[in-house]
Amino acid sequence: MLHHLLELWLGWVRDGGYWAIILLMAMESSIIPVPSEIVIPPAAFLAADGHMSFAGVILAGTVGSYIGSAISYWVSLWVGRPLLARYGKYFLLGEDKIARAEVWLTRYEAGGIFFARLLPVIRHLISIPAGIVRMNFAAFSLMTTSGAALWCGVLTYLGYLAHQQRPDLLKKNDPVEWEHFIKHASVWVVIGVAILAALYFLVLRLTVNKKAPAGMA
Repeated sequence: MLHHLLELWLGWVRDGGYWAIILLMAMESSIIPVPSEIVIPPAAFLAADGHMSFAGVILAGTVGSYIGSAISYWVSLWVGRPLLARYGKYFLLGEDKIARAEVWLTRYEAGGIFFARLLPVIRHLISIPAGIVRMNFAAFSLMTTSGAALWCGVLTYLGYLAHQQRPDLLKKNDPVEWEHFIKHASVWVVIGVAILAALYFLVLRLTVNKKAPAGMA
């Protein structure tokens, strides 16, 4: 079932161009878990062949990500946590996932939104607690757009690498091979993101500790 879905989405990217990228990335940033690794890298592969532009792929991916995130934000704000916790399981959105995303947002605030856009699983969930806690929408939009643009840029570069190293990859139309290549090629990217995130969280923690005595006085 999942393999057939991945093949379908891969076909959309190949045949639908920018509009397909926007649609699929909007789905990826909502409760529909479309892997961005099956959307942006193949599109970048096509861009390397001259069918699209790299800038267009990044822009379409960013726009789609923002649309999906904004929809999740506003739906969560209007519906509220009780209904999401009750019915979210029907969309593979268990209460434990919502709770983890809430803890993440509470602990790391606006910066947490940015880094969440670079992390698997939590990437498509973080908009929900942002809506539930009524986070400032302008700050949410800025962090979401920035993080999504960076992630789409990284995936576009990995798609370019795929074109250089595995020119047969798109012809095979095998989503599993795409996932394997992207995971292997993105190891250093993930390490870099983890280091940056760790530095941010460390600075945040030290800042909070320094402010604590003054607040208690």
